[in-house]
Amino acid sequence: MVFIGDVPISDSPLLLAPMEDVSDPPFRLICKALGADLMYSEFISVEGLIRDAIKSRVKLEFSEIERPIGIQIFGGDEEPLAMAAQIVETTKPDFVDINFGSPVKKVTCKGAGAAVLKDVDKMVSLAESVVKATKLPVTVKTRLGWNESMINIEEVAERLQDIGIKALTIHGRTREQMYKGEADWTLIGKVKNNPRIKIPIFGNGDINSPEKAKLYLERYGVDGIMIGRASIGHPWIFREIKHYLKTGEHLPPPTVTERVQIAKLHLQNSMNWKGERLGIVEMRRHYTNYFRGFENIKTYRSKLVTEDNPATLFAILDEIEAVYNLVSV
Repeated sequence: MVFIGDVPISDSPLLLAPMEDVSDPPFRLICKALGADLMYSEFISVEGLIRDAIKSRVKLEFSEIERPIGIQIFGGDEEPLAMAAQIVETTKPDFVDINFGSPVKKVTCKGAGAAVLKDVDKMVSLAESVVKATKLPVTVKTRLGWNESMINIEEVAERLQDIGIKALTIHGRTREQMYKGEADWTLIGKVKNNPRIKIPIFGNGDINSPEKAKLYLERYGVDGIMIGRASIGHPWIFREIKHYLKTGEHLPPPTVTERVQIAKLHLQNSMNWKGERLGIVEMRRHYTNYFRGFENIKTYRSKLVTEDNPATLFAILDEIEAVYNLVSV
C-alpha cells in the first residue's frame, strides 16, 4: 500500500495527470469510475485564487467520490503560494500539489512551473512556504530539469523531501523538450532507487498501454504511474492497465456502445457542472478523441461540435451507436 503522508492510496496506484481544460470534475468522475486511484485538479494560478477569480475558484470544486484528490497550484513567489495553499485547505482536499513542471510559456514567464528548475534554491523555498502554510500533505510534480545541460532531478528530489514534501511525480522530459521525443525514465528510476529517498516517487510520460505500464513499474521500481494524454478519449486505460497487472491478459477494447455511453455521460456531467451552454461548448474538444479511428466520422463530428440543443446531441450520439454497431457486425 502506497501512502502519501498518512493517506492510503493503493498498491501501484494509477494517477490521472492534472491537465488544463481536461482534468475537470466531469472527466475525473469518469476516470475514477474506470480505475484511476488518485487525481489532481487542473493547475490553478495562485494569483487567480488570491484575487478570487471565478475561473480559479471553480477549479477548486470536487466531489467526495473523487477522493483521494489533490488540488494543484502554481506560482513564482512564496507569499502568494502560501496564501493560496491556505485557501485550498479550506476546501478540504487530501493534498496540495505544487506545479513545478508545466513547460508552457504563460506559466514559465511568471517564474513558475518548470522555470524554477533553473534555480533549485528558489524551488525549495517556494515548496517550503507551502509546507509551512498548510496542514495538508504537500506533493510536487516536476520534470528532469530545464534542459539537457541542466538536469538536476536527483538534487531536487532529495532537497524537496528534506523540507517536507510527501510525494514526488517526475515527468521524464526536460522543459526544453516540452512533450517531444521519448520520455527518459532512467533518471526517474535512479531517484526512486536512491537509498535516501523515502517518499513515494511516481513516474509520468509516454505510458500508453498496459504492457508499458507493467514494464516501467517493474524496470524502474516506481511507486505508481501518472497517465496524462493517453487517457484523453480513452479513460478505459486505467481499467485496462489494472486488469493486465492483475492477470497478464488484455481486456477487449471498449465497444461502440461503451464509447457512446461514456461520451453521453461526459456530456451530462459537463452540463451538470458548468451549466448547459458552457457544458456543451467545452465538451466539443472531446468528441474527436472518443471516436478516434471511426471511419467517416467527420460528418457526425461536425454536427456534435456545432449543435447547441442537448436532446439533439444525445440523439446524434444514439445514431452514432446504431450506425457503427451495424458497421462493426
